[in-house]
Amino acid sequence: MAESHTHVAGIGNAIVDVLVQVDETLLTELGLTKGIMTLIDADQAEAIYARLPAAVECSGGSAANTIAGIAALGGRAAYIGKVHNDQFGQVFRHDIRSAGIAFNTKDATSGSPTARCLILVTPDAQRTMLTYLGACVELGPDDVDAEMISGAAVTYLEGYLYDPPEAKRAFLRAAEIAHGAGRLVSLSLSDPFCVDRHRDAFLNLIASHVDILFANEAELCALYRTDSFDDAVRQVRGHVQIAAVTRGPRGSVVVTADTTHVVAADPVDTVVDTTGAGDLYASGFLYGFTQGLDLPTCALLGGVAAGEVISHFGARPVAPLADLARARLGAGYLTERRQ
Repeated sequence: MAESHTHVAGIGNAIVDVLVQVDETLLTELGLTKGIMTLIDADQAEAIYARLPAAVECSGGSAANTIAGIAALGGRAAYIGKVHNDQFGQVFRHDIRSAGIAFNTKDATSGSPTARCLILVTPDAQRTMLTYLGACVELGPDDVDAEMISGAAVTYLEGYLYDPPEAKRAFLRAAEIAHGAGRLVSLSLSDPFCVDRHRDAFLNLIASHVDILFANEAELCALYRTDSFDDAVRQVRGHVQIAAVTRGPRGSVVVTADTTHVVAADPVDTVVDTTGAGDLYASGFLYGFTQGLDLPTCALLGGVAAGEVISHFGARPVAPLADLARARLGAGYLTERRQ
């Protein structure tokens, strides 16, 4: 493989997160099911936003969180996502670039405003997400930066983005460019309901275009229509080169054609907010992978990143991830061994 300019390039929904702590009474009043992501329209977004207490607003989106984590670990990162030329779009662009991430996707100048995700966090640390996709639906194959993708060791695709029709074509274009340059493609399944909406398309995408699959236990079981985790692992084995499956406090399982690695979760004193746990697990795993670390160590690094983000409110790391990883794994892990 030729030398890469970027460790990981992510493609996903460019969203401004609105994070707010609520009690379960509000969820009941709004008729929401706790712990899932629901797509909403502009009117619903405005109506629910008006019911919320004071919130924290910041750039977000699942793949953007992953890419931000890779940058925080010291990796070279890039991102493709569509925002509108509005105030939220300017906030998103400034935030992601200030993290040292290459972000050059052109703004939308007409159509829907920048996307937002209302993240309602209950006292048990569960998050209920209400997502208005807005300008995200306008991302298409013309937004895929061929030079960026061909120069990245791994291209990371966000399953949530598969809802808009044009995004499907963008995924395929990115995968073709990556594989044409001898690079790898990874996919996050994102959410069990997302899997239910796109199961057959995901299975085809995985079989034809994906090398590294990220999922949690519920998502993997949904993909293969089974209640048995062991059965889901059996089915995914050999379907992709690597499947990294998170299991919450039970850690993660990394599956290849002929190996299974079970890695314990990194200890966390107090779980405050599970928002971004899977995103940051992918950060640590992919950063380790692009440094040439073995798969159990990649999973361990994923656990370190996920453990940091669930220990506080919000989906982006607060403590220096590189320092945490160095303390956990030793200084040598930062030595780049794979280009």
